Amino acid sequence: MAETTHETEAAYEQPHVKVHILNAEAVEETRSAHETAHDEHGGGIPELSNAITILSAWKHEVPAVRFLHRWENLVFSGTVAIGIALVAWRFGRKPALIPSGGQNFLELLVEGIDNFVRQVIGPAGREHTPFIGSLFIYIWMMNLSGLIPGFKSATSVLNTTIGLALAVFCYVQYFRVRSLGLGAYLHHLAGSPNFDDVKAAPLPLKLMLLPIKLFVMVVLFTLELVGEFVKPISLSLRLGFNVFAEDVLLAVLVGLGIAAGVALHFPIPIQFFVVPLVLIFSTVQALVFSLLTSVYISLMLPHEDHASHGEHH
Repeated sequence: MAETTHETEAAYEQPHVKVHILNAEAVEETRSAHETAHDEHGGGIPELSNAITILSAWKHEVPAVRFLHRWENLVFSGTVAIGIALVAWRFGRKPALIPSGGQNFLELLVEGIDNFVRQVIGPAGREHTPFIGSLFIYIWMMNLSGLIPGFKSATSVLNTTIGLALAVFCYVQYFRVRSLGLGAYLHHLAGSPNFDDVKAAPLPLKLMLLPIKLFVMVVLFTLELVGEFVKPISLSLRLGFNVFAEDVLLAVLVGLGIAAGVALHFPIPIQFFVVPLVLIFSTVQALVFSLLTSVYISLMLPHEDHASHGEHH
């Protein structure tokens, strides 16, 4: 009788344990799905769906789709770069003597960028017009691409803006080293110290001045180096957060339009009312990034270039 009771208890216990295991697995799957949805939707921050996001929701199990979803910002920024290259190739391979249409627009754009750069940097700015102009057009087109259905503004993500800022940083440092030489460049970062007064001083005073000079030189070098890294960081943060705010505004207005359409049984495209504002903001953000890059380059020019710039004005 005792054995029968023990077998009966075991028979009741085993299903009970199994049920608990299944519940734990279900909870884990639910938690994982919730975390995935939370990550994809940016933690509750509204975001418009793009073509890759929709494709990922439909065919997420396909490895190629998962790859595209992981690198979607790189895909959209690369698509914009390819589009710009194709347009430049189309209208620049055989330029007409009397421009018209697309060629006329591109020439006006390039001339305007060149005048803008030379006004900020001076006559020496023409050397930097290709770099700054490419930055402006690329950022401008990426900002505006968020208005195209199925696209996404890659500049709304810090990964893209940090990459652009690092490109500016590397370009400026390369130009500075090329124009001054590595030794003169390091001497400039250290505050251009002069030890003539130390050499002319008596020995006791020289022993006092030399450590002070070296300490000031190290402090100035550290501050200049930190400043060189802070400039690209500020560029990336300013651009990224401003474009991100524009995308959030569009997503909120689209959501409000859908909600109003459901309530009134009539679609209301509220987002169209702010499209002109987004066009202006996108242009201004690209212009500000280019302006700060131009100022950044002008600060790294030799002093004689600044003097000639002042005489030119």
